Amino acid sequence: MPAAGKKTVEDIDLQNSRVLVRVDFNVPMSGSTTDGDLRISDDSRIQAALPTIEYLRDRGCRVMLCSHMGRPEGEVDPDLRLAPVRERLSELLGAEVKEGKGPAGKVPMLVMESMEPGEVALLENLRFNKREERNDPGFARKLAGLGDVYVNDAFGTAHRAHASTVGVAEHMPAVAGLLMARELEMLGACLENPDKPVVAVIGGAKVSDKIAVLTHLANKVDTVLVGGGMVAAFLAASGHVDADPDNYGEIETARSVLKDSSAQIVIPTDVVTAMKFSEDAKPTTADASEIPDGALVLDIGPESAAAYAGELAGAKTIIWNGPMGVFEWPSFAAGTTAVAQAIAANDDCVSVVGGGSTAEVVGTLGLRDRITHVSTGGGASLEFLEGKMLPGVAALLDAPEVSEKAGDETAP
Repeated sequence: MPAAGKKTVEDIDLQNSRVLVRVDFNVPMSGSTTDGDLRISDDSRIQAALPTIEYLRDRGCRVMLCSHMGRPEGEVDPDLRLAPVRERLSELLGAEVKEGKGPAGKVPMLVMESMEPGEVALLENLRFNKREERNDPGFARKLAGLGDVYVNDAFGTAHRAHASTVGVAEHMPAVAGLLMARELEMLGACLENPDKPVVAVIGGAKVSDKIAVLTHLANKVDTVLVGGGMVAAFLAASGHVDADPDNYGEIETARSVLKDSSAQIVIPTDVVTAMKFSEDAKPTTADASEIPDGALVLDIGPESAAAYAGELAGAKTIIWNGPMGVFEWPSFAAGTTAVAQAIAANDDCVSVVGGGSTAEVVGTLGLRDRITHVSTGGGASLEFLEGKMLPGVAALLDAPEVSEKAGDETAP
């Protein structure tokens, strides 16, 4: 099935092919190699890639996986090696995943040539090489030499124009993996052809961090529920509290959203505040128009949480990006928890959660199975919701119907 007008692994003949697959195995780790207890603390991104890997194995493909981890800045960091990932993936597949070594050396090609149909190998961390993030043409050609077909299943890196996400696609047929296709299908459906009413829940520390997604969604959805640290700017913009000269730009931005949006913009009527940004700070619930001088807004209040839950109960499509408060601190997590539970309780809607911190919320609360789709992309999902074309998606082959509409008879 084409995803966002792009070909997927299901649209081409892959039988017995050599396939280079970009995955997102940038998983959280705990411990260190020094202490001998380096381990994966959350393997959900590895699990998310399994359907595509198994799809290729079932067709006798020799599969070379590549991924980054962390930000080693082109240097080898022992704590960012992919050995723990390879071991965990071997367990999940029930088959040994071969060590592909560094992508720029001779070993990867030797490994690929030695592989049998259905076998899988994993290259070392791509970002150990400075040329990856530079989208170096020579590095891209080196990667492309490892396969006949390129599959991008790493939605979380699709907003980066790197050698492994864009460069390789210039040298070989490039299609979306099953996870990438699912991401594009679900996020795209929420924006282009959603069941109404559509409610967007947007949180964030600053309006400037989310202005692009707020502006884009506020003219596509029916209601926007505002949360997070940017609530203070919206309260000032709407006249509930005195404007802070230090945040004049944020307030003006919030005011423009309130003025120019076709959607109903809902801001909290009560908030949870504290006099310092600290986990042990004393929480105080205050009416939105009676916030103490110098207080920080760290969560939406119980009245607002109940009102937001009511809006979500009647929604047919829900898009959520950003917690309602400082979810990591128990005293300021109630608003986010209430919103998550309300979304999960609505069995009659399509719910899509985007953004790393928001995905962490539903995972922590054990609600993943009750959300229609939890995106694996942080920055990628945010940019997609802003209406941007992601470089890693643009690099993939167009689906046939898109090529025909464009009148390009030579398109693949």
